[in-house]
Amino acid sequence: MEKKKITIAATGLNNIDNPGPGVPFIRGVRESKEFNSRIIGLAYENLEPGIYMHNLIDKSYQIPYPSSGSDVLLRRIEYINKLEKINVLIPNFDAELYTFMKSSDKLKEMGINTFLPTLEQFEERHKSVLPEFGKKYDIKVPESKPIFSEREIPDLVNEYKYPMLVKGKYYDAYIAYTPEQVRMFMNKISSKWGLPIIIQEFVVGTEVNVVALGDGNGITIGAVPMRKQYITDKGKAWAGITLDDTNLLDITNKIIGKTKWRGGMELEIIKTKEDEYYLIEINPRLPAWVYLSVGAGQNLPEALVKLALGENVEPMTKYKNGTLFIRYSYDLICDISEFEKLTLNGEL
Repeated sequence: MEKKKITIAATGLNNIDNPGPGVPFIRGVRESKEFNSRIIGLAYENLEPGIYMHNLIDKSYQIPYPSSGSDVLLRRIEYINKLEKINVLIPNFDAELYTFMKSSDKLKEMGINTFLPTLEQFEERHKSVLPEFGKKYDIKVPESKPIFSEREIPDLVNEYKYPMLVKGKYYDAYIAYTPEQVRMFMNKISSKWGLPIIIQEFVVGTEVNVVALGDGNGITIGAVPMRKQYITDKGKAWAGITLDDTNLLDITNKIIGKTKWRGGMELEIIKTKEDEYYLIEINPRLPAWVYLSVGAGQNLPEALVKLALGENVEPMTKYKNGTLFIRYSYDLICDISEFEKLTLNGEL
């Protein structure tokens, strides 16, 4: 069967110690048995490693941050699309999703397909309202609350015990054992991601994760659970192994079924010694470890592209238990002329 030729654009090319999902997503698409893809990398910074991975990415373009305004971003996308004729665009960062979700109709007018959560789905799973999400869908969730000022820190002991988790609204999470540490982490996180800061009850147990894909009608297209085997100082998985855990899959199917989730997601869950499962976070896109799903037998990146194109995708229910991923560092050797070309022209 001849592969279908398509052009896919993707963000999230910062394959560093806190990696974006773009490069592993692209690796999955490259292994598709159905698509012959031209891959367009969309980068925010000129040193994102994915830009220079020419075996994975055919051409890269620099794009403005969403904070520059949706009109500025869309004008840049429109320019790139005139040159590349993009069929599917996959944004891979939490912080950019809102802009792309609001602009999905305008992108569609350009001939660019996306497959993203609805605004309602995106908003109701925010860390600041996760307890309400748990009550609505009957999922165990640790207590949490947003705070906006250091003046609120002394009163936290009236509601939470130390240690407690201090989280950013998009990224970063730290365990704080004292009010001073809460203050330090609050300043550190807010300087990058702004306010509010989320204070969450600390649940003792093992962190397990699920990468999943919903079709928007309540059907789970695929889901692969994983336990982190090695964690960096940023709390990111540097190694992980697939799990045979029907409880994790039941929780995933329940959330996707009740919310009718549309697109990729990552569930972060704490499993206690009493075998209770607490949902601590929902990331509204495929995670940086999504390539593990490909290795385990579920090519979720390929399935996401098919959904974006409006194709029928049969649910994948099997995966290989005990599949291990180990992340590693790799030095890319590039010529300074490539860096200069991207910096001056905004494309490479």
